[in-house]
Amino acid sequence: MLTTLGMVIGVGAVILMLAVGEGTRITVKKQVEALGTNIFIVLAGAFSSGGVRSGSGQRQTLSLEDGQAIRELEGVAAVTPMAFAPMQLVAGNRNWNTQLNGVGEAFTEVRSWPVVDGREMDALDMQQSSRSIWLGQSVAKELFGQDDPLAQTVRVGVTPFKVAGVLSAKGQSMDGRDQDDTALVPFSSFNRYLQGTHFQGRLRMLMVKAKDGADMAHVQEDMRLLLRERHRIIDPMQEDDVFISNLSAVMDSAEATAQAMTLLLGAIASVSLAVGGIGIMNIMLVSVTERTREIGIRLAIGARKLDILTQFMLEAVLVSFTGGLLGLMFGSAGALAVSRFWNTSVFITPFSLGLSFTVSLGIGIFFGFYPAWKAAGQDPIDALRHQ
Repeated sequence: MLTTLGMVIGVGAVILMLAVGEGTRITVKKQVEALGTNIFIVLAGAFSSGGVRSGSGQRQTLSLEDGQAIRELEGVAAVTPMAFAPMQLVAGNRNWNTQLNGVGEAFTEVRSWPVVDGREMDALDMQQSSRSIWLGQSVAKELFGQDDPLAQTVRVGVTPFKVAGVLSAKGQSMDGRDQDDTALVPFSSFNRYLQGTHFQGRLRMLMVKAKDGADMAHVQEDMRLLLRERHRIIDPMQEDDVFISNLSAVMDSAEATAQAMTLLLGAIASVSLAVGGIGIMNIMLVSVTERTREIGIRLAIGARKLDILTQFMLEAVLVSFTGGLLGLMFGSAGALAVSRFWNTSVFITPFSLGLSFTVSLGIGIFFGFYPAWKAAGQDPIDALRHQ
């Protein structure tokens, strides 16, 4: 029972660690996918003044026409302009500070963020600079509680907007920010009523969604060359006046990190399996010593060495088999307990269950072979004389 307990702890630890690692990997993947894995961020360039360079997005090097031209590229599915600023929203006797985004009608398609209540933003909203607003789930709850927010008035600064829709729930971002704590207005309305600019039609950021299956690197290079041509950058040595980032690279990096963590956790837990195997070998060696006379009697009445070897190997395999089954149950129960009481994401895969059980059997065979071989190799006369 003590030997079996060692295998139970070993298998259970492997399953628990792999479940935590896999749960973390899936959580990270979902958070990145919430941003969009086939999305590009196009930022206006920086400027220099007295040798001091600003960050990306500070120059007015992008325009709405650039976005329209990018939309015509073969691998591009949708494009939306982006502008944002923290704003105080007021509805009746309630108010809430949130990030207000000025976006195009393709925003919900680019971000895969549908409207669940009300209507979608359309091209007419952009053309007419309509005073319509779309609320995230958290903002709608803070401003209206359980009341229906549709067609209600929300004041942003001194400008009233009508609630045209409520976005679906998006959850937390990778940095822990509540993505539902947001609101959308047409980009043209944002510029006209809330944060006017002297450069109408100019913007600092575009968000571009590539078509499914498109070559992200190829699409990115097409956009870069198109914008260089439109901005009349002829000299190949001259730097681009925009910055393009690819969110699929973020996805790949996050996946690689999560997988490395899962492997690390599994490797650490596997040490307990090795310890359990050493326990099997030690107990079997003790068993061989205590049963030396029994082995001698069996050999003396005609048992072959293969019979003795098989007997002790079966005992070792039975111990590891039983420990493996119990370890599967306790490891799975432990993973569910961690998920429930520590609010940690876990995911038990059939692969981890099968791998842990198979390895436990292999360890039983590996560490049980030497004691079995030692038992089978004893001389019958010496074994009978053993006290």
